Formats: sequence, C-alpha cells, structure tokens
Amino acid sequence: MPNKELIKRKINKIESYLKELMPILKLDSNEILKDYTKLRTLERDFQLIVDTVIDINTHLISTENLRAPENATETFSILGEAKILPTDFVNKFSPVAGVRNIIVHDYDKVDVQKLIDDIKKDIDQFGEYAVYIDDFIDGV
Repeated sequence: MPNKELIKRKINKIESYLKELMPILKLDSNEILKDYTKLRTLERDFQLIVDTVIDINTHLISTENLRAPENATETFSILGEAKILPTDFVNKFSPVAGVRNIIVHDYDKVDVQKLIDDIKKDIDQFGEYAVYIDDFIDGV
C-alpha cells in the first residue's frame, strides 16, 4: 500500500519548487538567458521537480507491485498501464524525464531557449500530474 503521507509531502515539495519558478517563468525568455542566476534556478528547480515526480512514480510502482522500469521515462508508462495515470497524459508528460537527463548529463546538447519556452508552455502539467496522483492515493 502506498505511503500516502510520503506522497503528499513529495507533492508539497513539487508545489514549493513550482512557486519558486513562477516569478522566473513570468519573465521574457531573453531576460532569463541574460541572468545566469535565474537560468540556473530554472534548471535546478525543473530538475528537482522531475526527480520528485520520478520518486513518486517509483514508490507507487514498488508498493503496487508493478513491473520494474528500465529507466525513469518508463516509470510513467508503467503507471499508465496500471491506470494510475491516463495514457494520453503519459504520452505528453513522460518526456520530462529525458529533458531532465539532458540538463544533468548532456548540457552541451541543450537548446536553452527551447528549454525555457517548453518549460513555460508545459509547466501546468506538473499540477495535472499531482491531481492524478492525489486522486489515486485518495482511492486506495
């Protein structure tokens, strides 16, 4: 059985990181690019959010006795197969794990302008994720 308190604490962490990001995301992308403090805050908070999401996914996979993932991206599809996350949401949301990996491991391959624009465009998906997870653990 999932540890509901643990998951709720992790969702609260996601919300906290999102609150830190929101003032930066309201800025023009060029303004973010010119200020390394803002850019690094954006990157780090994004990484922390995705890491926390993957922690939640992994916890649910473990406690629900689902098949083991081969990588972080696969944790999303496993939750989709288990009907914890809707398949259409998994398809649009799961690439965040790959983006996180590029930021952390292959930074020279990052199109920073595109990264900023994509985060701005898709930031609400993290809230949507939290709702799906809350709904699942409330029903357990």
